[in-house]
Amino acid sequence: MKQMSNKQEPEQEPEPPSRAPRQRRGGGESRSDVVPIRRIGATFRPQVAIHLLALDEHDRYLRFGYAASDEKIRDYVEGIDYARDHVYGIFNRSLRLIAMAHLAEMENSGADKSAEFGVSVLKHARGRGYGTLLFERAATHAVNSGIDKLYIYALSENVAMLHIAQKAGAVIEHMGGESEACVHLPGPTFRSLLEESLASHVGYVDYWLKAEARALRRRFSGKNGDTQDRDTMVPDVDPD
Repeated sequence: MKQMSNKQEPEQEPEPPSRAPRQRRGGGESRSDVVPIRRIGATFRPQVAIHLLALDEHDRYLRFGYAASDEKIRDYVEGIDYARDHVYGIFNRSLRLIAMAHLAEMENSGADKSAEFGVSVLKHARGRGYGTLLFERAATHAVNSGIDKLYIYALSENVAMLHIAQKAGAVIEHMGGESEACVHLPGPTFRSLLEESLASHVGYVDYWLKAEARALRRRFSGKNGDTQDRDTMVPDVDPD
């Protein structure tokens, strides 16, 4: 199942919980803020579909390797196996899914257990390092799950994805207009297990707080919310 995507590093341990640099007014980076990333389950299929359908034709081309139609995107969303795969999301204060990653275990990968990583970020949320943070979150889970190799399949023109792969220390092979990046993952450690557990709790609590805050805002504004709002605001059972 080719997704077309991103990457991580063989000799280095992945480092969630995820953080994004804050820029000083005069330029340069100052302290970092935690960016909560939540694993999402099958009840979030509608939000995943809305997120991917919001991508324009060029973004769909980069994400899937072709300009996927709305129908193809809906088929892809319905085909995600949440019992086997892991899907991670970054939500804004309105609970809109602004960035998501799909970590899919690869079947028949031989002696080495392998997985494929794909990511998408809405246009207005780019430039904040969300793709890298989602990769780190997914890679940490892959490490803790005993996955040996993490693959990213991307078009050669997808500079952002290949940059993530390079930073992760991936071995990249170029095949015409496509590229395959492979990260050899280390084994799990106490630190990686602790980091994944902490990141999972931070993501879940952050989503719950945003849902409660949104419900209060709507209550005070006199809006009861429609079915879609209620579905969005009620967190599913945390898959982690």
